[in-house]
Order: sequence, then C-alpha cells, then structure tokens
Amino acid sequence: MFGLSVRWSLTSAPAGALEKLRAYVEDESFTRFASLSGLRFKTWRAREGEWFEGTYVFVSAQARQEFQDEFVAGAEQAPATRVLGVPPVVEPFEVVAVVRGPAGFRSAPRFEQ
Repeated sequence: MFGLSVRWSLTSAPAGALEKLRAYVEDESFTRFASLSGLRFKTWRAREGEWFEGTYVFVSAQARQEFQDEFVAGAEQAPATRVLGVPPVVEPFEVVAVVRGPAGFRSAPRFEQ
C-alpha cells in the first residue's frame, strides 16, 4: 500500500488554531475524503502545540502520486495552511501492513451521533 503524510507545524499557531482545524475536519474534510477515488483510508492526527497531520493510504502508487501532485500544487491554499500560516511537509511512504483489531475501526465519536 502507498501512504502519504501531510504535516503542518503548530509550534507558532495562533490561539484556537487546532479547534478551527477540528471544525474543518468535521464540517468539510471528512465528507470530501469519504468519496476520494483510490483512497483506502485517511486519518487526521494532532499533537497540541506540535503538529497537525493528514495521513493517507492509497490503493496504488499512481493514486497516491495523482493526489500528491494535486495537493502540492495547491498547498498554499489548503485550509490548514491558511489557518496556520505555514506550509506542510509532504512525505510519501510505504505501508507494510495494517491489522484490524477485534474492536474494529470507528470514526471520531462526534461523527457517530
């Protein structure tokens, strides 16, 4: 499988930036990526005061490259870039394996209400 990490620094983020990013994920990003062709899954991760990240896993190297090329071309206008005022670091990677534990996957609790 073919992964991509897109990470923004939160070290100099304005107050309330992470909450704005959470709202963006809930209101817009979650739905957009639920229908992205070639995407196996995406996670949004954050460490308060450190970083905010989108981690993507695609079905093929081609699907990853197409998304990466499109994203990089518009990275200056990405919602997280606009909120944080810094560009992301974009890194492709290989996913060696994924295991689904007995508890399964679930979306954020807010999406399951």
